[in-house]
Amino acid sequence: MNHFREAACLRRILVCVAMALAFARVSAQEAPPVGDKPFAEAAILLQLSDRDSAKQSMVLDVANNLIKHYGDPELVDIEIIAFGPGVELYFAANEPALSERIASLRVSGVRFVVCQNTLDTLARVRGKSPELIEGLYYVQTGVAHIVERSRNGFTLVRP
Repeated sequence: MNHFREAACLRRILVCVAMALAFARVSAQEAPPVGDKPFAEAAILLQLSDRDSAKQSMVLDVANNLIKHYGDPELVDIEIIAFGPGVELYFAANEPALSERIASLRVSGVRFVVCQNTLDTLARVRGKSPELIEGLYYVQTGVAHIVERSRNGFTLVRP
């Protein structure tokens, strides 16, 4: 009887390990790439969790100023993570000038990341998902993404 319990326990452990590995593969596909700027002198994560248009503009200004400071977009790795009310920065219905600024920063290698939990909440509350700009990276939990990036050498800045 003891042998059967051990076998069942081992099966449960193997199932858990297989599920963890599958989850790790899915998470890695969702996360934005890191290390695609081998000459970067700094890795900066800009947090946006405010609806305020002045703060949204400031985040974009800070990204642009960092690129100017380092003198070359290849010398600074920048990611902007939006969650909560901050995801409104990525709404497709925003004014064209805002979308142009985002597109310009994307050309310089800035990555724009959005929290899927926030999008799911918006879809549930509003009855439909918001239409977003193209070129975003999706992570399940914005705050968890901040924690992981911080562990991996990114400096968190909340303008």
